[in-house]
Amino acid sequence: MTGFLRPLLLAALLAAAAVPAGAADDMARTHPTSIHELSTDQLFEMLKVAPSEAAAKPAEAEILRRLGQSGSDTVDLFMSWAVSAINDEEYGAALDVLDRVVTLEPGYVEGWNKRATVHFAQKEYGKSIADIERVLRIEPRHFGALVGLGLILKEMEENENAISAFKAALDVYPHLEKAREFLEELQKEEAGKSI
Repeated sequence: MTGFLRPLLLAALLAAAAVPAGAADDMARTHPTSIHELSTDQLFEMLKVAPSEAAAKPAEAEILRRLGQSGSDTVDLFMSWAVSAINDEEYGAALDVLDRVVTLEPGYVEGWNKRATVHFAQKEYGKSIADIERVLRIEPRHFGALVGLGLILKEMEENENAISAFKAALDVYPHLEKAREFLEELQKEEAGKSI
């Protein structure tokens, strides 16, 4: 695996996006309801129809915040330990904790998502894909997991499947610029093969 792809997938699966200064104020002016009061379906619809990346950021941030909520103090504590271990590249320790998280809360999407990240970091692509599949069963619109899946498939040189994953991510969130760049790169590569 190239050193270039690993940080991108880790960022795609781990990072919660920052809301640009003023974006929340703009959203409040155009949407009188607080973003926190919108349903998750409404937030995903906002991602789809936002005219720009900046306009989509408040919905993205709220979606990621909601996906990160486990509803359990114990799971939240375990997740903080896991994230710390991942950041320190202590993947064995992170897996030990994440295995407990997915056992305690099998419906908690971020437990599976973080575990997929660790498997990816260890180049255990099959295990990472299996965990991403669990993520997508719980939340099929999880754009970070879709991008992560695309990166893994790209690394495995399964370009057609990677293209499908990136397209799926962009269907959910059209302003994912890195996903668009990867998609265009793969499409050019595939077009070159047919010449």
